[in-house]
Amino acid sequence: MTREEFERTYDLDRIDDAVLALLQLTLHDINRAWKGHDWGALGRLHDKGPIGDPVGKVKSVWLTEEGMERSAALFEQLFARPKA
Repeated sequence: MTREEFERTYDLDRIDDAVLALLQLTLHDINRAWKGHDWGALGRLHDKGPIGDPVGKVKSVWLTEEGMERSAALFEQLFARPKA
């Protein structure tokens, strides 16, 4: 599948939301998360504003205040068990 076919087939905003939510799993030092996710998604998230620039030798990326709030909310929305 080419990149263009991928972008026509899948909703990149939803993928970015899932990646931002998953950054919660590796959160450390208050607002840093390991950047072991797709580079395209991390780049788009940086462009949108919730994370710092992922390019560089540092193995983690920092989340902005907005990014921290949105990441936590998305994690809850996507992965929390329904309340009984």
